Amino acid sequence: MRDMKRILVCVVMAFAVMGLQAQEDAHGYIVKTKGAKKVAVTDTSKEGEQAQEEAEPQDFLEKNFRYVSLCNWQEGMRFMVIPDKKDMVIKTFADASTGQMVPSTKLRHQIMTYQGHDNKHGGLHERIYFHNEDDGKSYYFEVPTATFDDYCIGTQGVPTLAYLGDVDVARQVLVDTTLFTLASEYYVDTELNGDGCEAITVPIGTEVQVRSIGVGTRNFPVKIIVADKDGREFYQNVAISRTNSGLRNDEYQISNMIVHTFKGAFELPSDNMAASSVYQKYIGQEVFTLYSTAMTDASGRTAQIARLSTFVIKDIRAQRGTNYVKMTLRGAGSGREYVKQITFNSTNVAGDIAGQHEDYFSNLFVLGNPLKLEGVKKNHITDIQKSIVHAGYTENEVRLALGEPTGRGEDNNGKLIWTYNTPGRPYVVVYFDAKLRLVTGIKK
Repeated sequence: MRDMKRILVCVVMAFAVMGLQAQEDAHGYIVKTKGAKKVAVTDTSKEGEQAQEEAEPQDFLEKNFRYVSLCNWQEGMRFMVIPDKKDMVIKTFADASTGQMVPSTKLRHQIMTYQGHDNKHGGLHERIYFHNEDDGKSYYFEVPTATFDDYCIGTQGVPTLAYLGDVDVARQVLVDTTLFTLASEYYVDTELNGDGCEAITVPIGTEVQVRSIGVGTRNFPVKIIVADKDGREFYQNVAISRTNSGLRNDEYQISNMIVHTFKGAFELPSDNMAASSVYQKYIGQEVFTLYSTAMTDASGRTAQIARLSTFVIKDIRAQRGTNYVKMTLRGAGSGREYVKQITFNSTNVAGDIAGQHEDYFSNLFVLGNPLKLEGVKKNHITDIQKSIVHAGYTENEVRLALGEPTGRGEDNNGKLIWTYNTPGRPYVVVYFDAKLRLVTGIKK
């Protein structure tokens, strides 16, 4: 599966005409990560890159990258010819002066400017015209349906063409900016004058700086090269506006393709700040633990925290690429600081074994301080933490020690009965004086 994914993502296409490379470089749209090697060129060709794009774009994307349907293309829109393997068999463009189809290899990496559409030739199908900036000639793509209006409402677009509008805007707004990685796999170029690449592993949440932006593929036209703090460069090809991508919206949601969307591959610092602001209401509040749990102390070591330990929430930060947050807590009594990874997203925890349900905030923490609850005495806390109940304990102390009862009742003598019959835990019956609401006996 991994090898298949790499085939989908890395274009390994080489061509016999060495003069193409100088022409490609002249545009400035072909960019490589450092370390790519110059390779010999042969006639063999392999599959072009494919990948997937994000869910709904963020405000930043909506403001800067606007989807343009083929129906609404304006003359002057620029595209680069990026053929896939299938485009080597099915030719896309015809020379407007001769009507002869032109091999995609000849047009590879040349820039086409949209010149409108018409049916003046009197044929069965309308034609979409382009001016080639490299050879100065005019070309056309003949739509497969009878009319342009019938064709343009679909997602097919014009094959082979990667939209340069997204690349140009990305260069303006993203170069030299700081991003954070959201995927675990990115790519490095292995060929300076070809399209070879290899996958590398990058920790999610790595801080990177955008070094360069160029053209990627027809489906995912923006190639974003970034570098981490050690100077290691890698890239991801992403679709942003989806103009002329040739893919349906639902195809962008395929799991192994989401990383090839901007939102699936990178995150802006401001997005993480916005996510963290959702948790502002919890900061400064007291909480106590319902279970013994592991936390990380200030020195980075793991510490086991007892039940009913009380903290003040000092900070909550969203964790990039996950549903978890990093919560910083200060001990209410000790003043020591700890960090705990927590999620606020509720999941089905039925049947969870001890320890697994700690990840969910509402399972592990209760807002407040147990010593501020009515009837809870400080000298009882040590035993309560150990789930030990004694005669004279209040209802709140029993709740802290044993939790909510699985059953409630009253015996013939007027005593209140709380029953604990939870699978995997000892069977316990607690008797209360009905008037005083204090424990009179415990049966195990």
